Amino acid sequence: MSEINLAAIEENRARLQAEYVHADRPESSARGIHHAALICSDVEQTIKFYQGLLEFPLTEIFGNRDYKGSNHFFFDVGNGNLLAFFDFPGLDLEPYRETLGNVNHIAISVTQDKWEYLRGKLDAAGVPYTTASRTSIYFKDPDGVRLELLADQLGEMYGTKVM
Repeated sequence: MSEINLAAIEENRARLQAEYVHADRPESSARGIHHAALICSDVEQTIKFYQGLLEFPLTEIFGNRDYKGSNHFFFDVGNGNLLAFFDFPGLDLEPYRETLGNVNHIAISVTQDKWEYLRGKLDAAGVPYTTASRTSIYFKDPDGVRLELLADQLGEMYGTKVM
């Protein structure tokens, strides 16, 4: 890892915030995220993890129109949002790794009570995790995708309004 100039980074962040973050910003042209689509190595393993462990109901599974033999399936993560997956049998894909343009993590909003309940389920299942606060827990799915369960209110992060 190369050395970084933190003072210059902070100065640039302040410049970007002053130039682009406005209290009187217009309403977004989007209605929300319909779904985020990830790739998994095993459909049933993924269903057991997301529906069985995390309790995100599987809503649909059908064939992927772009790749014969592939499945496209969806989990309800609340508030009208879906987390989707593809499997690509026969493509011999490499394991997850962080690269430019890739997903760093997916933060999923839960209540504080549900956060504590799901943390207990992660413990019981032996899923390793780290906590960043009393509202944030990070762990990986069976294919290495990093997930965060976040008990902050939607539009807030660690006490800061981000919406």
